[in-house]
Amino acid sequence: MTSAPAPRIRARSFDAAAAQYSANRPGYPGELFDALETLAGRGLRGARVADVGAGTGIATGPLRARGADVVAVEPGDGMAAEFRRANPGIPLVRGDGDRLPLVTSGFDFLTYAQAWHWTDPARSVPEARRVLRPGGAFALWWNDMDPAVPWIAEQDERIRTLFGAEGPAARRALPPGPEFTTREVRWSRRIPLEVHLANLASHSAFLMLGPAGTQEFVGAERARLTALFPDGTVEERYVVTLGVALV
Repeated sequence: MTSAPAPRIRARSFDAAAAQYSANRPGYPGELFDALETLAGRGLRGARVADVGAGTGIATGPLRARGADVVAVEPGDGMAAEFRRANPGIPLVRGDGDRLPLVTSGFDFLTYAQAWHWTDPARSVPEARRVLRPGGAFALWWNDMDPAVPWIAEQDERIRTLFGAEGPAARRALPPGPEFTTREVRWSRRIPLEVHLANLASHSAFLMLGPAGTQEFVGAERARLTALFPDGTVEERYVVTLGVALV
């Protein structure tokens, strides 16, 4: 089991792997954004949205495609550079959820896609309340592989054995205070085995582990999964857990 570095250090580990992250991480199904609109009680079209911890823009792009007037907030140099390359028409400001560089009462939605767990809730919850307009939607979601699938559960167990409680799916929790309504959205994607492995290696726990340890783990996974998927195509099944609070 590895020791756990501070969350802020782990969060910044993505900067050195931004292109890998962008190329291999899964996107989000349209049903997620349908659920977001339902729980918020309003559509995204024409809404003012801040996507915090935007990374390379995996959520920001679909929010924009839904007609939102969206601005991205991202602290990392590498991720911000990749965001600008992939999303030249979307404004990006540098900052994080603990210190939002945004006007007070200026937004209808504040979204955190795979990013809330990098914040300090004692700071980030008041910041969310500050920047949202009255009745605005505070939305957090995580996209995790579905442990109901046997091969995924077995892989998760191997990851937990390596990292313990600090594995890639750790710390998925809604903050106390705001009253969240939750939904689960299930979806899947079929991808080459090498994309699955590259996606796995793009998680912060592996980035912090370093190339040698990551290559050892990924090599063993390649051998196991090649036996399960001899055609070289993997079906990744996901559960997106969405929480929305009106503040």
